[in-house]
Amino acid sequence: MTEYRIGTIMRKDSPILTAETPIRRAVAVLVDARAAAAAVLGDDGQLVGILTQKDCFRPALHASYHREWTGQVGDHMSRTVTSVDVDDEVIRVAEMFLAHPHRVFPVLDGARVAGMLHRSDVLALLTRFG
Repeated sequence: MTEYRIGTIMRKDSPILTAETPIRRAVAVLVDARAAAAAVLGDDGQLVGILTQKDCFRPALHASYHREWTGQVGDHMSRTVTSVDVDDEVIRVAEMFLAHPHRVFPVLDGARVAGMLHRSDVLALLTRFG
């Protein structure tokens, strides 16, 4: 099992956003992609945050009450991001999912976002060998 690397099971087609993306558009992107989260990149292409479905509930509720969407991704995203490396072993990342409440980790290849890893992806692989 230890020979399995995250790069083999990560989702490469996950949405990418910027901090300046209007939150209404970002919510639509997540919903349309059926994605739990999106990596947020800065002007230099570096990871600066993550926007999760949970982060979107406050602006969505605000919009439902006031019939108005306000703000940008940068106003609602989580700036403290736990990421994993494309070469990390699946067992190590499974243990990280136990230690953190996150459902998704951005996967980095050096400083570049290579994809997203969902805990369901790791669990599916573990059940194949358990």
